[in-house]
Amino acid sequence: MLARAAGAARRELSTAASKGKDRIVLVDGVRTPFHPSGTLFNNYIAQDLGRFAIKGLLARTGINPAELDYVTYGNVIQEVRTSNIARESALGAGIPDTVPAHTVSMACISANQAITTGAAYIHAGQAEMVVAGGAETMSDVPIRWSRPVRQRMLASRKARKPADFLKLLKGLKLADLAPEAPAIAEFSTGEVMGHSSDRMAARFGVTRAEQDEFALRSHHNAAKATADGILKEEIMPVDGVQEDTGVRGDSTLAKLNSLKPAFVRPHGTHTAANSSFLTDGASAVLLMKESRAKAMGFTPLAAIKDFIYVSQDPSEELLLGPAYAIAKLMKRCGLGANEIGVWELHEAFAGQVLSNLRALESDSFAADKAKTGKKVGSVDMDKINAHGGSLSIGHPFGATGGRIITTTANRMNRENSEFGILAACAAGGQGHAMILERV
Repeated sequence: MLARAAGAARRELSTAASKGKDRIVLVDGVRTPFHPSGTLFNNYIAQDLGRFAIKGLLARTGINPAELDYVTYGNVIQEVRTSNIARESALGAGIPDTVPAHTVSMACISANQAITTGAAYIHAGQAEMVVAGGAETMSDVPIRWSRPVRQRMLASRKARKPADFLKLLKGLKLADLAPEAPAIAEFSTGEVMGHSSDRMAARFGVTRAEQDEFALRSHHNAAKATADGILKEEIMPVDGVQEDTGVRGDSTLAKLNSLKPAFVRPHGTHTAANSSFLTDGASAVLLMKESRAKAMGFTPLAAIKDFIYVSQDPSEELLLGPAYAIAKLMKRCGLGANEIGVWELHEAFAGQVLSNLRALESDSFAADKAKTGKKVGSVDMDKINAHGGSLSIGHPFGATGGRIITTTANRMNRENSEFGILAACAAGGQGHAMILERV
């Protein structure tokens, strides 16, 4: 069960598993294939992808939709028509209209938040069986008119005569007619995430060569996991396709080294290849108490031991959330790096992952930043993202958390690991980490 941690630090939201036996468990998880935006999911909206994933989860588990108590779902780039994508995806998947659903948005950890919200509902006795996850499409993002045009369009509702409409054109500039794509810069700082990550990599001494090698490793690991059928176990086919199409198993260091910096020019270290790409996809997981799962004949994948959310200064530590979250969470659970057999870290950028790992190895970070007193230490790279990550598989903002928790649990069972940890950064200088334990 989950309970608020006593004495939680300021700016920290966490819910910890008690030592009670009736834990909250991940029964199963599934996702659509992840495709680069503008490709195979080009004609689908996020609600389509969400209903695909939820329907796939229901089919895999054999759950009667009428038995569900709640649906929580994550989404970042919202379409006005389906702003509560949790509800629309649930209805589209055949879940009865009597089952409530709500959408959460927390940038790249939206699905993580949806999952932990679902767990909290179960802990609070508000639900016994919850579907959680998230969906995202970057193939069909809302593109709007400029503010001057929007103001005039709204004002036009009061226009009655031709002269009234002509007056609305007064003061309108040609530039105002250009459509506006969603902003990619941080609202609070005005800085693009890739630029901030490039600066952070320089701060932690992460070289371009290290980043390219990590990116190549991600693609090669994902390609092998695809060829071995490992990733296929988590993917439900959509339109006959059951694999991620952004994986480049034939990539080489020479190809990666040939690319120019994408954010800090001309001397930056982040390129298109060692940065995650825009992706379409959806994920869904089934949560319930361990006793209920076993009574229904399920063998849960894993139990939620503990989780945490953190936030930092977005101007200087935009993507350092995983290091803070991991350090705080491991201290609270009394676990050392060598006790965790599975590590799944969201790969927004290769430099971001490597910078967070450097922070975990730092005495000064532990003492002055995370305030944990003792550093986590170095992590065996063989334990990290063994089947690829966001750099290769892709990163649909609202869905990635569902992929990572499912992969973590499956790896724990496959590798016979007692504990697994997953962590991710998010826009706004936020972060999340969760520890799973074997059932």
